[in-house]
Amino acid sequence: MSDSAREAAPTRQLRDAYGDDIILYDEQQESVVYRIVTELEWNGHGYAMLEKAKPGKEDEPEIFRVASKGDGELELETIEDDDEWEDVSELFDEWTFPPDETI
Repeated sequence: MSDSAREAAPTRQLRDAYGDDIILYDEQQESVVYRIVTELEWNGHGYAMLEKAKPGKEDEPEIFRVASKGDGELELETIEDDDEWEDVSELFDEWTFPPDETI
């Protein structure tokens, strides 16, 4: 496990606020139900991995930054910075698929 993965901590911000599923809206303003796969806090930010409740063949889990608005309500933000997205994506991979250390 990498140092970054050891520094990350599990969290339940979204799950505690909304349950196991969350509804997001796509580009056509159609509602899409997502399942909260896992959440973590790392480097002072919250992150969530979500997957469609009814995924298609081409659908992959999506990663968002979890931010708290001024009124305390949580919102999901797209991670615009490529380096941040790559780091967080690798963290989720390590958490979801830990390396086999029994070799």
